[in-house]
Amino acid sequence: MSAPPPSPDVATDEAEFIAAMRRLKAWSGLSYRQLERRAAEAGRVLPYSTASTALGRESLPREELLVAFVLACGLDDEDAASWVAVRKRIAVGERVSAIEPRAARRPRWRPALGWAAVALSLALAGGTTLSMKASDEVEAAQVTVGR
Repeated sequence: MSAPPPSPDVATDEAEFIAAMRRLKAWSGLSYRQLERRAAEAGRVLPYSTASTALGRESLPREELLVAFVLACGLDDEDAASWVAVRKRIAVGERVSAIEPRAARRPRWRPALGWAAVALSLALAGGTTLSMKASDEVEAAQVTVGR
């Protein structure tokens, strides 16, 4: 019987999260090129050089790259969601407790979705300027009155 896959749950910062990703790659037993092929077979993009670079850094990878990587390593969508949740928690600067239950680690993007919906509604109404961050969270919505 094979060992269970490494979990990101123990990671409390970027460096520990990347170390967990390295353990996941080692657990998969796949080369970077094999990971690239498996991701492509699943309809995802994961260039071997990008994966290698991501695991050599101490900063969090983009969410899309993380999902492609986790799935290519052989985990499922639920596991990928768990990795993304821990990544998001670390990205916003909150420390993740290793004993914190999964149900308590809900993604923090839900309030941002609400603001994005409001901003989109205003934009569709016209006369609105949106400023977006790279993480797709709404930074500000400015309404121009009088048009």
